Parts: sequence; C-alpha cells; structure tokens
Amino acid sequence: MANTRSAKKAARQAERRAVVNKSRRSRMRSATRKVEEAIAAGDRAGALAAMTEAEPALIRAAQKGIVPRNASRRKVSRLAQRIAKLEKK
Repeated sequence: MANTRSAKKAARQAERRAVVNKSRRSRMRSATRKVEEAIAAGDRAGALAAMTEAEPALIRAAQKGIVPRNASRRKVSRLAQRIAKLEKK
C-alpha cells in the first residue's frame, strides 16, 4: 500500500491508465481478429476493409506504449502479406 501522497497519486494514475490501456488493447485485438477472420474465410475485400481499420489501431497502440513499436509493425506486415497471398489465389 502506498504511504506518501505522491505514491498514492501515482497509484490512482496507474489505475486510470490501466483502464484506458485495457480498452486500447481490446480495440487493437478486435481489429486484428476481424482481419484474421476475413483471411481465414478467403474474403479478400473484407480483409482489405478490416485492414484499413486494423493498421491505424496497431500503430496507435504502439505510439501509446501498449505494444512495442516493432511488434505492431511486424503484425501489420504479416497481415498484409497474408492478404497479398489471398490476391494470388
């Protein structure tokens, strides 16, 4: 338990940030899931539409410190590659 005023304030701030971060992480995962479901279904148009929402969500999550920058870039790249494979089939 925090003893000093500054530690108590830091604990309150951490709680608020945790709620916001949870929401951002959920938004990112939902957007990614939509892309992956469209790819699994073989729906190229749906995958592209979902990717237009997922890419900014992933990049924004990295900017806000939810996931590492390289992890979000890697995820975007791999999803884009999977969508490109759909186009070839």
